[in-house]
Amino acid sequence: MVDTSVLAAELLRKRGRDLFRHPQLRSVIAQDQWEETQHELPKRAKKIVGHGHLSQAQVDLLLGDVDELFTSRTIEIIPSSAYEEKKELALRRVPQDPKDWAPVALAMTMDAGILTRDGDFLGCGLPTWTVETLRLELEHL
Repeated sequence: MVDTSVLAAELLRKRGRDLFRHPQLRSVIAQDQWEETQHELPKRAKKIVGHGHLSQAQVDLLLGDVDELFTSRTIEIIPSSAYEEKKELALRRVPQDPKDWAPVALAMTMDAGILTRDGDFLGCGLPTWTVETLRLELEHL
């Protein structure tokens, strides 16, 4: 299970896209979080171009690579119907940020950890991973 902020950031980095392609990793995102990611990615891409880090053509290629991760189901979007029955419990587990209920509900449903940088997930009763610790763990598989 991937949190929106990590997903949006890592999709824009080659190292992140490579991480999601790791053969031992199954990456999923809640439909609710995917909708937020779709809103966030173009904003971040525009900033990259605006700061002169990449050209618009380079960003367009990068976003095409991102799209491929989803069309190939390297990263799976899980419909809300699969996890919404856990909403009430998930809301109790992230009282400091109720909009984080969907990743918690999905992680509970799938018996999975959450890839995140957001401290609001700490104490929700599920394993949390950072990109750095996950990368190190996958290097040893």
